[in-house]
Amino acid sequence: MRSEVPRERLRFSSNPTMPPERKRRMKLDRRAGAKPKRKPGRRPDWKAGAGPGGPPQKAAPSSQRKPPARPSAAAAAIAVAAAEERRLRQRNRLTLEEDKPAVERCLEELVFGDVEDDEDELLRRLRGQRVQRHEDSGDSEVENEAKGNFPPQKKPVWVDEEDEDEEMVDMVNNRFRKDMMKNASESKLSKDNLKKRLKEEFQHAMGGVPAWAETNKRKSSSDDESEEDEDDLLQRTGNFVSTSTSLPRGILKMKNCQHANAERPTAARISSVQFHPGAQIVMVAGLDNAVSLFQVDGKTNPKIQSIYLERFPIFKACFSANGEEVLATSTHSKVLYVYDMLAGKLIPVHQVRGLKEKIVRSFEVSPDGSFLLINGIAGYLHLLSMKTKELIGSMKINGRVAASTFSSDSKKVYTSSGDGEVYVWDVNSRKCLNRFVDEGSLYGLSIATSRNGQYVACGSNCGVVNIYNQDSCLQETNPKPTKAIMNLVTGVTSLTFNPTTEILAIASEKMKEAVRLVHLPSCTVFSNFPVIKKKNISHVHTMDFSPRSGYFALGNEKGKALMYRLHHYSDF
Repeated sequence: MRSEVPRERLRFSSNPTMPPERKRRMKLDRRAGAKPKRKPGRRPDWKAGAGPGGPPQKAAPSSQRKPPARPSAAAAAIAVAAAEERRLRQRNRLTLEEDKPAVERCLEELVFGDVEDDEDELLRRLRGQRVQRHEDSGDSEVENEAKGNFPPQKKPVWVDEEDEDEEMVDMVNNRFRKDMMKNASESKLSKDNLKKRLKEEFQHAMGGVPAWAETNKRKSSSDDESEEDEDDLLQRTGNFVSTSTSLPRGILKMKNCQHANAERPTAARISSVQFHPGAQIVMVAGLDNAVSLFQVDGKTNPKIQSIYLERFPIFKACFSANGEEVLATSTHSKVLYVYDMLAGKLIPVHQVRGLKEKIVRSFEVSPDGSFLLINGIAGYLHLLSMKTKELIGSMKINGRVAASTFSSDSKKVYTSSGDGEVYVWDVNSRKCLNRFVDEGSLYGLSIATSRNGQYVACGSNCGVVNIYNQDSCLQETNPKPTKAIMNLVTGVTSLTFNPTTEILAIASEKMKEAVRLVHLPSCTVFSNFPVIKKKNISHVHTMDFSPRSGYFALGNEKGKALMYRLHHYSDF
């Protein structure tokens, strides 16, 4: 007899329960992202429409199926246009290839590769890989592209610790750096501080920062035209480097030449040395009663002529402004000798009507050649006509006249007095325009003005040379000197500017080797002159520069007219 089993237990389920071990494996596979493996023999019947977990579905009738999407007319037109463009490119390229030689086609294949069918591929290769940039960058597209073209900066392979240590530079034992010390505590400076000090000295010498040294200036849009000119300049060769026209400070390139009066040696003191304003001639005069002319060549300096004045030791001799006459005065006579170089005649001027001077010594000739100024006694200055040698008028200062000079335009006269004061006179009206005290001077000895009308130099008994600006001397009652030169310790008896106003020569006749050359506008002394070891200059009584500063000459008490060639200046 069959046992009765409940109906529920004999019923088979359509969705049987998965065993727990397999269920656990399926969960692990899902977490790991892997798909469950199927047996290769059993595949779901997708074509019959059966789902993965349900009963099979019937296929839809053919009337309900959707037809495949057809391409639109616009897409077809674009495709036709692109094909036509590729065909035209191919035809044009083939046309160009026919005219090219085989060597050129081979070279193009080696450089660009085989890109006959796709020119866009060639463009992509030439452009290279673009660097993506953030959209929120504030730089312009041009700046971003420029930044992207630079390779990334590499770190140094190794770093020397000694490079980071600050090296100190000795300032005391170097003759060039010693002048840059501001106080005694700056015996040593770091390299950075020395660089700043050199920059300050350069700016002071140049009068500011030059335009080519300014780094904060940016090119404006108008500079685009000049860039094309620069490109043209770089495409041709030539000598574009030239020496600077301004005289550098520090060391003056010069050499010793043969003495100017080597062909007429003398033991008497040289009282005057002057270069001819128009010819390559130098004049030497002294206490031996002679005025000699020499041709300047720097080697032998041959003698041209000598004029002997009997019992007439020459105190001063000078060329006229046009160079046609030589004027000479004596140490103990009131006669003024005039030598006409064109006619070869010596004309003595024994007496000037209205001039009551017993001795005529010191005098000055105006740069324009119109006037002759004679320094008299008791503070008088006498103005004469250069053409007729007649008295025009006189001027009077307090004290005695130490020295006087004309301005570069011959319209003013500067006079240094024995009381340490400087007087400025108007030549036409003979009135005093200004009067001031030379700073720190007890009594003056010499005075000079520059050819460009910028400076006035005053030499005093204490060895100080004050350099003033001419405008301040005319307008201020107590002008301050631009610079005080204190390289001499005895009275400054001679002052001379060179024609380009780049050198001021100062000298004292009271001490040997007491001569210095001062660079302008830096107002610093050239360190290589004079050469103290040689000691061949002795006591200097007179100095002069050639018309274009090519030569510098000075006369001493031993009867030698020393001459030097200044290499910075190419002409005589």
